[in-house]
Amino acid sequence: MSRTLVTNARIFTANLPGDGAEWAEALVVDGEVLAYVGDATGAAAAAGADAEVLDLGGRLVMPGFLDVHTHLHMLGDALGRVQLRDAGDLGEIQARLRAGRDADPEAPRLLGVSWLFDAVPGGAPTRQMIDEAVADVPVYLDANDLHSTWVNTAALAELGITRDTPDPIGGRIGRDADGEPDGMLYETATQFFVWRFLAEQTTDADRDAAVERALDAYVAAGVTGAADMAFGELELASIERVVARRGGELPFHLVAYWLIDNTGDDAQNLAQVARAAELAQRPDASGVQVVGIKLITDGVIDACTAAMKEPYADGSNEDPIWPYAQMAPVVAAADAAGLQIALHAIGDLASESALDALEHAAEVNGDRPRRHRIEHLEYAAPGTAERMARLGVTASMQPVHCDPAVMDNWIAQLGDARADRGFAWSEYRDAGALLAFSTDAPTAPHEALANLYIAATRRSALDPSLEALTPQYALPLGEAVGHATRDAAASIREEHVRGRLTAGLAADFAVLDADPFAVGDAALLEARVIRTVVGGRTAFEA
Repeated sequence: MSRTLVTNARIFTANLPGDGAEWAEALVVDGEVLAYVGDATGAAAAAGADAEVLDLGGRLVMPGFLDVHTHLHMLGDALGRVQLRDAGDLGEIQARLRAGRDADPEAPRLLGVSWLFDAVPGGAPTRQMIDEAVADVPVYLDANDLHSTWVNTAALAELGITRDTPDPIGGRIGRDADGEPDGMLYETATQFFVWRFLAEQTTDADRDAAVERALDAYVAAGVTGAADMAFGELELASIERVVARRGGELPFHLVAYWLIDNTGDDAQNLAQVARAAELAQRPDASGVQVVGIKLITDGVIDACTAAMKEPYADGSNEDPIWPYAQMAPVVAAADAAGLQIALHAIGDLASESALDALEHAAEVNGDRPRRHRIEHLEYAAPGTAERMARLGVTASMQPVHCDPAVMDNWIAQLGDARADRGFAWSEYRDAGALLAFSTDAPTAPHEALANLYIAATRRSALDPSLEALTPQYALPLGEAVGHATRDAAASIREEHVRGRLTAGLAADFAVLDADPFAVGDAALLEARVIRTVVGGRTAFEA
């Protein structure tokens, strides 16, 4: 098989001391793997006289990014909706909804995504606010965190939601002072009413087009691997169709975590685990390998639905979506089946309960290889990091979630000193827990470089004029890159396959047109990926 010599480059390898040098001058690609990473002279000798030569003109090379907490179909779907993340007030939201309606007047409904509570008067959206802009068709607007949906009056009618509709387990229908639905659907109310209904209206062609959009967006961002955290039967079937059309493979490595819904019935919950275990035994012929399960144990701080030990600023609190008594048997069964377990836990009560369930599973199933995960950990009580390190549990966190431009409401809902310990990445590193960075797209932008900028500065990628938020938790850029590559690979148990640039691992790397290591972290806001190589083949070239 022919070799390629990649030379005249600054190569950040993401190696730790003892694994190899942190920097290199050149590398050699042999088929799908790296045959050599080191100095230019050694690379030329290793490549041989017949190797193709790729001269990068001094560009920066980094390991390909692994977005190990994302939602591929949701990302692709979001890229086709009205974008609201940077809409700063209600007037701008309404203007974009009108423009979206005017752009497609024959559409049966209008879909939007990523609005922020901060942009709505009093942080209290109502159906009437949307009706003022678009009333003739149903409007569905997923919040930035995808844990609630804001709808208009026509959408409530289409869903059949009235004052007599009961709240689902783990969710809530917002209601006004008279008891009428106010246009807000929280947590599982979004999943059970909105997402299920819209899934019925979505064709296979729509789903497949969303996947294609997401794949293209990711390779253009330097992503060479991902983990989908909300996989189900529809997503599996869609990926299989896309893979078939693409000649049998995806443009990057993909693993999936099967989403387990809390039905309120232990037998039904365990049946979902059994389905995930069955899929995990299948060969990776569909383009994606199911490696674990995902449980959403609580909500989000912005909507006061994350499970906290102490109440929010308004005195409210919320019970977990997965109470321990129902979560523990599911976690134990998945652990016994050898599945990885990913537990969404944003509040401190939720993360404590999640760790209790993981510890219980270890007790009942005995000593076995395991590397489970807790997702988000936006606010966790002191001592959580040390407990996770002791149990070998990965801290899966998303720097882009604490962009200062989206944090005002988050801070206001806590209303106390807890906000000063939010997103405390360095606590997990210092405790010795594995720390993996990802984006949770589309709840946040999917671009890896913006994510790294926030990790390294605690400043805003959306509005760079804002001051850094709790800068004591910022990490040096090299560390941040390692958490988004090397440690991300380890979080899906693939540290011996990918995530670093060293001989024997996958030839997965990204080439940038600017070098933030040389000119400063701010360069990450302007830098662009100009080439993405996956398994030795160029998947994207600007």
